[in-house]
Amino acid sequence: MIYIKLEEISSRGVNMRRSKLEMYIDILKVLAQRGPLKLTHIMYKANVNCSVLKEYLDFLIEQELVEEKTVGKKRIVYVVSEKGLKVLKYFRELKVMLPVIEEGQARIPASLY
Repeated sequence: MIYIKLEEISSRGVNMRRSKLEMYIDILKVLAQRGPLKLTHIMYKANVNCSVLKEYLDFLIEQELVEEKTVGKKRIVYVVSEKGLKVLKYFRELKVMLPVIEEGQARIPASLY
């Protein structure tokens, strides 16, 4: 059986990619903290490339977690919705309720992925 350290799973090192959930949460956090933002500003602050960001924003809009608004004649900005704020709140509460395991002590079998 192969074991991997827990810290290797949770860190965002060179070899680790964020899950879709982590990326959705990061986008919601950026919008909640920074207010209405243009696509490019979300892209830089959430560290997501443009094509992936458009796909994820479309999903978040479909789920009514983010709203697309037009400001002025052409400028499109994105805003986190009330439902999106609730999702962030529940996500934070879940993180607090999960048991915290000290780094280096816990090992998870690789077969569980």
